[in-house]
Amino acid sequence: MDFNYTPKVQDLQARLLKFMDEHIYPNEARFFREIAENRAKGNAWIPTTIIEELKPKARAAGLWNLFLPHSPRAPEGLSNLEYAPLCEIMGRVPFAAEVFNCSAPDTGNMETIARYGSEANMDQWLDPLLRGEIRSAFLMTEPEVASSDATNIQCRIERDGDDYVINGLKWWSSGAGDPRCAVYIVMGKTNPDAGRHEQQSMILVPSGTPGVNVIRPLTVFGYDDAPHGHMVVRLTNVRVPAGNLLLGEGRGFEIAQGRLGPGRIHHCMRSIGIAERALELMCQRLNSRVAFGKPIATQSVWREHIAEARCMIEQARLLTLKAAYMMDTVGNKVAKAEIAMIKIVAPRMACQVIDWAIQAHGGGGVSGDFPLAYAYASQRTLRLADGPDEVHRASLAKLELAKHLLKSSEIKIPVLRAS
Repeated sequence: MDFNYTPKVQDLQARLLKFMDEHIYPNEARFFREIAENRAKGNAWIPTTIIEELKPKARAAGLWNLFLPHSPRAPEGLSNLEYAPLCEIMGRVPFAAEVFNCSAPDTGNMETIARYGSEANMDQWLDPLLRGEIRSAFLMTEPEVASSDATNIQCRIERDGDDYVINGLKWWSSGAGDPRCAVYIVMGKTNPDAGRHEQQSMILVPSGTPGVNVIRPLTVFGYDDAPHGHMVVRLTNVRVPAGNLLLGEGRGFEIAQGRLGPGRIHHCMRSIGIAERALELMCQRLNSRVAFGKPIATQSVWREHIAEARCMIEQARLLTLKAAYMMDTVGNKVAKAEIAMIKIVAPRMACQVIDWAIQAHGGGGVSGDFPLAYAYASQRTLRLADGPDEVHRASLAKLELAKHLLKSSEIKIPVLRAS
């Protein structure tokens, strides 16, 4: 495997780094200040003007929709391996990915509609998403069941003539708080009597459809992530055309596997980016502080943490690149072990590196004066999002055990004899 970046990717890296230096880092404080000002006025759920100002600049710079595989609708799209170093750079700042139209859950939703939607679905929803004119949400998890096992999902999607009628309660519906959110992809049961993995389907639901009620936002360690948000959404007799169903009844798990593979690896790419930034901030802080008569950077405990952080980041990056390479060459299904591994490794790595950086910053590390506290909250959430660590470990262990299955007649038990 050759992980050298192509001249095309190196050029995109250089342009992206330049854009980050000129437009993203200088406006980081402004982004959070705008949200705070909107909150003080009584409504934090207003899109920030800085994001909308920067989107045309990103598009003009050729840094737009880079996540989506090359297609007639996304000629600028890249492979997973090409996108990895770019997504990592975007991950250094929480809001950066949206500037380039590369933020979740829109990325996963765009890929889902592109792969499984009809031409009419793509005309209505994919095209405006690709242009950055609207946003979207993904409604899968439910508060009343253990949604780490998606077969537990209770939301019903029932056929009624030329429509489907949807009833259910969802939460952690990321993006549903944004007033620009125009469409949801909803997962629910169309046939509870079918096989365990053939009961579920996915359907497109316009956000303004009667019966859709966004109840409240959920907070993550006190952060509500406005104006994006993670919302509780109730669907009551929500009626949409039958043509909004993606791929067909009972194909929800198939779609989920196609959707979640790229989504998981994008999260891991961004985790590496924020871990790199945390390590940089930690080194800068340690080099600039003196305690007990000498620079903190000279203390052996911090040198150990720095060295360990560098090893952990490089290991996670190489594993992520391998997973991306396999997704490109043999497909998501064959690469499922590698995808599971990076989903376990990358967020845990980022949490540890960020934790050390917080410790190095002292009281400042847990404050809003530095980006570390928010980064930690986001990365800790990723150990649950798109499947908790335990589910990925169980899947990985199952795949590993299957490699070593032997017929009972082939099992040889060693006999130990005393000399």
